[in-house]
Order: sequence, then C-alpha cells, then structure tokens
Amino acid sequence: MKRSKLVIELKGDDSQPLFLRLATSILSEIERGRLMPGDQLPGTRSLALSLNVHRNTVTAAFQELMMQGWLVAEPSRGTVVAYDLPNVSLQAVKASVVTTYEIPSDESRNVLHISDGTPDTRIMPAVEMARAVRHALLQAPSLGRASYGEPGGAQALRYALAQYLAQERGLATSPSQIMVTRGSQMAIYLAAATLVSPGDAVAVEEPGYPYAWEAFRAAGARVIGIPVDALGIDVTRLESLARQEPKLKALYVTPHHQYPTTVTLGASRRLRLLEVARRYGLTIVEDDYDHEYRFDGRPILPLASRASDEVPVIYIGTLSKLLSPAVRLGYASTRPEILQQMIKRREAIDRQGDLLLENSMAELICNGTLARHARKARRVYEARRNILVAELTEHLGQDIEFNTPSGGLAVWLRVRDELSANAWAASALTDGVVVSPSSNFVLDASHTLNGLRIGYANLDEVGIRNLVRTLAECRPWK
Repeated sequence: MKRSKLVIELKGDDSQPLFLRLATSILSEIERGRLMPGDQLPGTRSLALSLNVHRNTVTAAFQELMMQGWLVAEPSRGTVVAYDLPNVSLQAVKASVVTTYEIPSDESRNVLHISDGTPDTRIMPAVEMARAVRHALLQAPSLGRASYGEPGGAQALRYALAQYLAQERGLATSPSQIMVTRGSQMAIYLAAATLVSPGDAVAVEEPGYPYAWEAFRAAGARVIGIPVDALGIDVTRLESLARQEPKLKALYVTPHHQYPTTVTLGASRRLRLLEVARRYGLTIVEDDYDHEYRFDGRPILPLASRASDEVPVIYIGTLSKLLSPAVRLGYASTRPEILQQMIKRREAIDRQGDLLLENSMAELICNGTLARHARKARRVYEARRNILVAELTEHLGQDIEFNTPSGGLAVWLRVRDELSANAWAASALTDGVVVSPSSNFVLDASHTLNGLRIGYANLDEVGIRNLVRTLAECRPWK
C-alpha cells in the first residue's frame, strides 16, 4: 500500500492519552483490512505532520503496537504491519490497550515517558532471539519432563553465566554459585529476605534505588541512607553508622554506575568499603545493573571480584538492561550457603523460572550473539550520550551542571538553586514529558537535593533534540 493512500483519523475517547488514540486508530485500519500484513506505514515525521501531533506521539503509538505484535520494524522499509497477525478481535485488543495504560482522568494527556535508563528495544537482536527460542522449544529435554526444573535456574544458563561473568567481570564463580531470577528485583528481594530479620538495619545509598529499599523493608529491615557525593557512597559515614548501629547487617550499593547519579565508586573508596564490611561483619549486596555500558575506558571490575573470603558479597546482575525490560532475566552469584537460602525462599513463591527463555538465552550467550549485541549497543548509546551532552550544554548550560557519564544509560543533572527540579518536572509534564526529579530517589522528602535524571538510550537523535528543546521551553522561571 502506498503511503499516500493511507488516511488515519484519531479515534477513541478524548480522555485517553493521544498516543493510545492513534494506536487504536491504526488497529482499526488493520481490522478493516485497509492495512494488510506487510503494508508500510508512513514515517513518524510525515504522519505527525498530517495529524498535527508531536512526532513523539506517533513514535509512542508505533512502539506500543510493536510490543503487542501488530507492527514490526524493518531496516530497509521502516514500520510495517506484522506478517503473522494474531487471530483476535479488535475489541479485545482495544480493551487490552486501554487497561494496560489506564491513568487517572486528571492526568489523561499525550505523555512521553523519558526512561531513567531502559534500553532501546528497536536494536534488540529479535531475529536471533526468536531462533533461539524456537530451538529451545524443540530441543530442550527439560520441557518434555513431567516434573519441574531446578529452582536455581536452567543448568545451561547457569553454566553460560559462569563463563560470561568470569570473562567479562573477573568473577571466579561456578554454576552452583549462581541462581537465575525473573529480573534483578527478584534477586534483590530474595537477598533481603535471606540477610535480614525484622528490626535489623540495612545501609543504602542516598540518593538511591527506591525499589531496593522496598525489598529490604518488606523483610522487616530499617533502611538507613548514606550520602553519595561526586566520588560515590561516603564510606566515612558508612563506618560511623556501623560503629553506632549494632543491628546493621548489610549494605546495598551500585558502585559501577551509581543509581541515580551515574558516578563510579573509585578504587580507594572501594578498598575502604570492603575493609569496613570486613571489620563490622556486613554483607554487601552489589547491584551491577548495567555493567555492559561503559564508554570511556574499560569497565570497572565488581566489588565481588576483589572481596576476600571474610566479606560476603551477593552479586546481582540483569539481562533486561541489555535486551529489554520485557526479558525478565536476572541472576545472583554468592556463597553456596547464602545462595541455598535464597533458593529456598524462591521455591515458596516460584518453583522454577522460565525454562524456555533461560535455555534460549544460554544459546545466545554461547554462540556470541549477546556479546555482539552488547558491542553494537555500546556504540549506539555512546553516540546518543554524546548528542545529549552537546544539546544540554548548548540549550541548558546556564541552568544545570552535570558530569558526562562514563557509562550507563542516563545523565544526572544538578539544577541551579534558582530553579526547582520538582517544579521543572511538573512543568515538563504539562508539555507531555515525564522526567524523574531527585525527590524520587531520596528517603526523606525534605532532602535538599535538586536534580533530574534523564534517560536517553531509548531515544534517537531527533527524540533527544526534542526532549532538550521541551525542557528548555518549560523551565519554571521564578
């Protein structure tokens, strides 16, 4: 179908976000047969112009339909209708779309969520993944058994991860010291449930990762923040807390690219942190959530690779940041006695993981697909980082300060005192852009931190320029 013959009108309830109305309209055209499998859709720019909407709205609608399998992206043709459409009614699809993204009516608008560090699924090796899943479905003997698999994860993936971690991160670990989880959040939760009892204390970075805090709180722990500065977590403050708090049992850290500030914990502080943990009997939970994304210099080896036998470390990683949030695969590596306790707790809620996904991922690691994708992703994201840095410097340089991150998928902006990060985020929302202010990452709402975290990995060059332009236009001048 020629692009010039395709006319799309916005349908649906005006209270819905604009990108959902557009997605519903495109689905209607598919249902009516006006868009057939393989038909090419207009480009995001031309469609946005014809509908008089922001290009990000069209991009969001296309991405939603891609995630549901109605559209696919082809390098030579752009966005086309999927060749193998599911046999379901349009009404069911409409209900699914609306239910998935239902938001309060006072916030219903055209909203673009700027991720705080999720990858771009458009560059994911989808063909290779599909081939590996098919192969795992046909070949994996465990799928034909009448019994459940191992709660620690598919053996093939644990072996592949052991080799991968040894080669890429200097971790001397064995398959028996690795468990596979449904994402890193499950690994954090299992670590928390294993390490602490009600009334115990856990030290965390502040600003930091709220979902980890909730995991420890769910285990009954008191979460105590340790300040983060330009060099990472303040180890002196940590040691002071350890001296004063006899029930301090563990420390949760993100030393490679601190969440959310992106700073890397330097060598001196790493050594001091390990010594403090040894002296006060602390277990370290190391969340290395985006180790693959190091652009300047070589990746820093994990704390777990340097820890002595006297310092227990639960090392947590994820494949979701490398591929897609939809790929729920995380892992933990630690001492056998700790790991077995984590596995027992996992069995209480989930007797095994997704064997099909785990076995297919093992194949992608062993045949080199994952490593090739990581190299490609680093090149793409480094280029996007550089574009974002240049745009921020040119258009917002007088209102913010930031250090160019050496890795990771986000930039941390320190907003000047005359501006409020919270007010800026609220102003951006009125223009359809959701960004994360520093108040989202602190334990105490009265914290004086004044910053914004901007994820860029899922935005192309045009998207990045539009983002910065919108932030520049919606500054809340006093």
